[in-house]
Amino acid sequence: MKAAQDRQQAAPGAFTAFARFVLCGGGVGVASGFAVAALASRIPWALANALVTALSTLLATELHARFTFGAGGRATRRQHAQSAGSAVAAYAVTCAAMFALHQLAAAPGAMLEQAVYLTASALAGIARFAVLRLVVFARGRSQAAATARTALSLPAAVARAGAPTSVAELCRAA
Repeated sequence: MKAAQDRQQAAPGAFTAFARFVLCGGGVGVASGFAVAALASRIPWALANALVTALSTLLATELHARFTFGAGGRATRRQHAQSAGSAVAAYAVTCAAMFALHQLAAAPGAMLEQAVYLTASALAGIARFAVLRLVVFARGRSQAAATARTALSLPAAVARAGAPTSVAELCRAA
């Protein structure tokens, strides 16, 4: 009971969680960029990217469970699967944005490509944050909140059930 209340109290607000999401996700993203470059010198780039993406998604999900969303422990298999699904969706959004750019502009410049890619990444990141906060890591908080509400309302309900409700009952009880 106390642990559920502690976890509920430890859950950060939306702004704090978003700042932590950017910090954790950005940190893992930067490290992943270096890891892909280093690994791609030994194996094909597509394989290096796939391996690093899988490992970075696992690492980021653990960081989000423990630090970003205050879930109170390690991420579950279900949370890892849902997080991976949101990462795949974000990847699809950035690929679709780049495909659309190349359909609309025959030879877009590097600055335009970066602007489109970063905009799509930012929008996908915001959507991914919402999915992780409201779906993937929300279950633990909502269950803890329900448990805490039940525990807090139980003594009042017991007191109401045991207390006399009319003047006649009060007189008989005295």
